Amino acid sequence: MLTGIEVAVIGGDARHLEVIRRLADMDAGVTLFGYDNWQNGFGGVKRGKLQPEALATMDALILPIAGMDDSGAIESIFSSEPLVLEEAHFSRLKPEARVYTGFAKSRLKELCGRYGIHLEELLERDDVAIYNSIPSAEGALMLAIQHTDITIHSSQCMVLGFGRTGMTLARVLQGLGAKVKVGVRRSEHYARAVEMGFQPFYTKQLSREIGDVDMLFNTVPELIVTAKVISEMKHSAIIIDLASKPGGTDFRYAEKRGIHAILAPGLPGIVAPKTAGKILAMCLEQLLGEQITDRGN
Repeated sequence: MLTGIEVAVIGGDARHLEVIRRLADMDAGVTLFGYDNWQNGFGGVKRGKLQPEALATMDALILPIAGMDDSGAIESIFSSEPLVLEEAHFSRLKPEARVYTGFAKSRLKELCGRYGIHLEELLERDDVAIYNSIPSAEGALMLAIQHTDITIHSSQCMVLGFGRTGMTLARVLQGLGAKVKVGVRRSEHYARAVEMGFQPFYTKQLSREIGDVDMLFNTVPELIVTAKVISEMKHSAIIIDLASKPGGTDFRYAEKRGIHAILAPGLPGIVAPKTAGKILAMCLEQLLGEQITDRGN
């Protein structure tokens, strides 16, 4: 149980409804900021205005997956009013308070560091990233099916990056009968790809490997699908880029060449927000429980 801990949920999307529900069920004190347009409610959950003094009693702040931008703005699909966290908010936090977000930009890191606030980036955790790779892979398959006129079965697919999302996606494509090439940078990933029955290659050889590919899935968060690579692709090929914005694809040149390229970051929250929310809730329940334990020691 999370009895006695006070949590502020600031902004967010449909995933955060699962977080709120779980925290309320676990008897945490939950106050919502940026939910003025949300008509439903959970028993015992309060709503507040985002004033610095409103955060003074909070043990934890839960921010959206994207955290806050460098101007302090926070996204919320449940509010028409702007949400902004300023330095004054952080200055009122208790030293033992913690901030939880998906990933943090420089301003959030700077303010937490300045006031000695523990910052937890949930998407940097292996457990969250591995769980999230499941809806990411399913969403990528959905896009591939919607935007091609061939089956995944017997198609030539390529996955760039063999991390948590790349590995899951490659395995799912293989399970559907695709021939799967995997672009890697590390020798241990090459060996693992061989063991799993894929066709690995080192990404420095990408231009040589791309010519027969029907569906290219990128998970590498830097420009890797360059104009040179795209120039070697079939016109009928599709690119689905799962990396965070701006992705790893030269979208301008892909459009010029007539190759359909889709930037699709954050698929878990789009295609399966309930499942993605339960993943976040499970992780946050564990972390807040540890926070209670640390407070008691």
